[in-house]
Amino acid sequence: MSYATINPYSGELVASFPDATDAEVSKALDKADAAFAKWRDTPIAERVKVLQKAADLLRADADGYAKLLTLEMGKLFAEAKAEVELSAKIFEYYVRNAEKLLAPEKLPVLDPAEGDAVLVHEPLGILLAIEPWNFPYYQIARILAPQLSAGNVLILKHASNVPQSAAAFEKLMHKAGLLEGGFTNLYPTRDQINTIINDPRVHGVALTGSEAAGAIVAAEAGKALKKSTMELGGADAFVVLKDADLKKTIDWAVFGRHWNGGQVCVSSKRMIVVDDVYDEFLDGYRKGVAKLVAGDPMDPATTLAPLSSQKAADDVKAQIRKAIEHGAKAEEVGPAVPNKGAFVQPTILTELAEDNPARYWEFFGPVSMLFRAKDEADAVRIANDSPFGLGGSVFTKDEKHGFEVAKKISTGMVFVNHPTKVEADLPFGGIRRSGYGRELLGLGLKEFVNHKLIDVVDIDAHF
Repeated sequence: MSYATINPYSGELVASFPDATDAEVSKALDKADAAFAKWRDTPIAERVKVLQKAADLLRADADGYAKLLTLEMGKLFAEAKAEVELSAKIFEYYVRNAEKLLAPEKLPVLDPAEGDAVLVHEPLGILLAIEPWNFPYYQIARILAPQLSAGNVLILKHASNVPQSAAAFEKLMHKAGLLEGGFTNLYPTRDQINTIINDPRVHGVALTGSEAAGAIVAAEAGKALKKSTMELGGADAFVVLKDADLKKTIDWAVFGRHWNGGQVCVSSKRMIVVDDVYDEFLDGYRKGVAKLVAGDPMDPATTLAPLSSQKAADDVKAQIRKAIEHGAKAEEVGPAVPNKGAFVQPTILTELAEDNPARYWEFFGPVSMLFRAKDEADAVRIANDSPFGLGGSVFTKDEKHGFEVAKKISTGMVFVNHPTKVEADLPFGGIRRSGYGRELLGLGLKEFVNHKLIDVVDIDAHF
């Protein structure tokens, strides 16, 4: 599968790593199984001590961990440090809340003779996590923290272009005191991934990635009758109503579309603006995007990062060409991006007719689609005219009305007066082709547990 670190800014091959051998996969499964036998019986209070230690270690060497992210996938260094902190906060969320969230739940019964019915939440076993490159640490923390808290153990298959970030997180957990086999990083082949999914000791699969990858993995998990969660693509709507504070809204639009180089499933990819303010918004947005500075992601002056790889950049450019072929108007904005590095010129696409297939694509880079809506109802219609259903946002000075509009948008998450964002204490997930299942909070914690009913009945009550 070619696991390698290639600096997206310089194009330099930094290091490469061999695929796992079948023996290494077998050994990892054996160790994970042995670890689960111990970890499942470890009190929750002891489990979360490991998470707190991991959070402390992340913060103690935030610069070191962040530099690795920038090296491998090109993330701005400031954004990389923010990801390190977010990962630490996710760990700490479960340190503070896991025991309460996993507490047995006494169920109300209609007839006291039914007995004392209690729901207990028990771990399942080994889980396989398949994660993407755009947030190498956050994606791991988002599944690892809740599942270790629940008593499960994990095997990680990370993206092939961030092998060092994956290895660094495995070392982090070992330093934090996690028992051997509690979290294992592997560099498996596609055939080995199927082997892992079909191993009877593996009880679930969590994937964050593309629709194509999700369909393949979900099908394999389904054949094996294994639980899966899928966090897939998105084309979030950024709805601007006529009473929005345009200056603040435009600032958020520029940020919402271009953070992490525009490589975020919850980026504000579709700007849907009511006709009353469309022209003013477009003019301001164009000027805001033009201020972005492309360059070395380690340089604090840089505000537009390269894409994660040259192939990723080439793919986005090909998408733009195809959108134009189908009738879209493309406007390149701002000073020319460097020739060196996996950069894409910020581009605004307009005049995307309803028969233009690009209207329904996910552009994973600095490409903005702008839509002119006749009115608020039309804006909601356009927002829901998507195969995706991950996040979205509504901008208006009337927050109560914004809440009502948000209820009409068919996605897993909607924010009023802020682009879709990720936080340690907010749930994450979508619907339709954006996948299924939820991560973070109690929702993510309980995705891979056995919700077992224990009903204690008075033996004399029925005689």
